[in-house]
Amino acid sequence: MNELLYWLDLFGIVVFALSGALMAGRYKLDPFGVVVLASVTAIGGGTIRDIILDTTVFWVANPIYLYVILVTAVLTILIIRRPKLIPKRFLLIADAFGLALFAVLGTEKALSLGFPVTVAVIMGTITGVAGGMIRDVLCNVIPMILRQEIYATAAILGGSLFALFQYLGWPEDIALITAIVGALSLRLAAIYWRVSLPAFQIIEKEEKK
Repeated sequence: MNELLYWLDLFGIVVFALSGALMAGRYKLDPFGVVVLASVTAIGGGTIRDIILDTTVFWVANPIYLYVILVTAVLTILIIRRPKLIPKRFLLIADAFGLALFAVLGTEKALSLGFPVTVAVIMGTITGVAGGMIRDVLCNVIPMILRQEIYATAAILGGSLFALFQYLGWPEDIALITAIVGALSLRLAAIYWRVSLPAFQIIEKEEKK
């Protein structure tokens, strides 16, 4: 892993751990609950990805990720005294950064291990969305990926852009940053303008009286 990849990965861990800790605060969980929610949000997707790809789970190989999560959770508890006053949009923006980063980094890892592009993009999407899904399920909230919001679409875009740029022979660092910006832009635009995909709904006919 080159230096840029490493620092982007750590930054993704921080922002996803922050979003998990903030969610825990909104639901008034105790400090242990804050750490658990921060952890599953930050490393859940990458753990599932590595298990599927049959490679060493990244935080087992490098425990510094666990320390970063713990520090982020503790600082969130100490600094943000009233999480319910934090605007919900801030939580969505933090989640958007984590989504974009991990979708692209997950795709890069799968490609570097020699997997086909389609598999790599799916692995990137899992890396980006699975942690947030686990977080939402634990908080008894419908995961964003299952709602109308443009969420998984942004992850797929980021992974696909990175794979395309790699195919075109772009330098890896430029391909990474550009793909992350692309995924993040789509997700932030969806949040700002409240753009969503059409909902599937079965319309029942009214019974005749």
